[in-house]
Amino acid sequence: MVEKLKLEELGRVDIETFKQSEKIPVIVLLDSIRSMNNVGAVFRTADAFIIEKVVLCGITPQPPHREIHKAALGATESVDWYYEKDVTDALQKLKSEGYKILAIEQTTGSIALNEQIISKEEKYVVIMGNEVDGVSDEALALCDGFIEIPQLGTKHSLNVSVCAGIIMWEFFKNLK
Repeated sequence: MVEKLKLEELGRVDIETFKQSEKIPVIVLLDSIRSMNNVGAVFRTADAFIIEKVVLCGITPQPPHREIHKAALGATESVDWYYEKDVTDALQKLKSEGYKILAIEQTTGSIALNEQIISKEEKYVVIMGNEVDGVSDEALALCDGFIEIPQLGTKHSLNVSVCAGIIMWEFFKNLK
C-alpha cells in the first residue's frame, strides 16, 4: 500500500534556512497583475522552485493581504520581494544589474519555451503580464526576448499563475 509522507518526512527547511539558501538566478516580475490569487500562487511557486525574487509593479496587489496569503501559504515570508510602481524603472534597474529581460508574451518575435536557450551563465527576469492586456508596451520595449508557451487547444492563453508555474519549472530544471 502506498502512503503519503508526513510533513516532517518531506525534508522542508524553515524560512531562515530558505532565505540563506542559494537561489536560481531568476526574478519573476508581475506587470500589473489584478488577481490576488494569481499573486499568491506565484509566490508559492517561487518558493517551491527557489526563485531569487518577485517584483511587483503597477497595480499588482502587495502583501500582506488575506487573499494573497490564502494562495501563498506563507511564501510571501520566505521569498524575497519588493514593489516598484513604474515597470520601466524596475526593468532599467534590473537591466543595469546584468539581468536578461524576457517577456512571457505572444508577440511577432516570440519563440517557443522549448526553443529558449537557458544558460547557467545568465541571470533572468521573466515578466508576467496583466490578465487581460498582457505585458505592457513599456515593458516590452525593454525586453531582450519574448517567450511563449506552445498551446494546441482552442484557447490562446493560460491563467497567469499556471503560466508562471510552467516558466519557473522550465528555468528551475535548466538552472538547478
